[in-house]
Amino acid sequence: MFKFEEICELIRLVGSSKVSKVEIEHGGSTLRIEGPAQVVAVPVQSASAPAVAPAPSTGHAVEPAAAPEAPADDVHVVTSPIVGTFYRAPNPDAEPYVKVGDTVSSGQVLCIVEAMKLMNEIESDVDGTIVKVFPDNAAPVEYGAQLFAIKPA
Repeated sequence: MFKFEEICELIRLVGSSKVSKVEIEHGGSTLRIEGPAQVVAVPVQSASAPAVAPAPSTGHAVEPAAAPEAPADDVHVVTSPIVGTFYRAPNPDAEPYVKVGDTVSSGQVLCIVEAMKLMNEIESDVDGTIVKVFPDNAAPVEYGAQLFAIKPA
């Protein structure tokens, strides 16, 4: 059976990507996600398992994230494009990609957000100076969560 958190993460990933449909079998169940926030649960019936009707989809399976902290007017905020775990460095023994006070260029890697064992490099979309790192290292982040405040050059 799928955990609620796993289903929510899959819904967010499909909703924020160009993937239109995902179907996964796990623990005797099949989960199919089609387009943004449309979930269809299809139980797999075995000889020993009773038939279970899937719950109807409301199209609103995921609660919206809490309102982000208001950034200063003179900074650009880099947000997370996916749900996952925020990492400041490529591995636990490495130095962080960037620190407060570092000058960054557009396209420079700022961090990694791990989603379902995939490491996604998050790049700066502006030239400037890092003025704040919002999440702690190894903290979970939601789609749209603030990651970095950058003062544009």
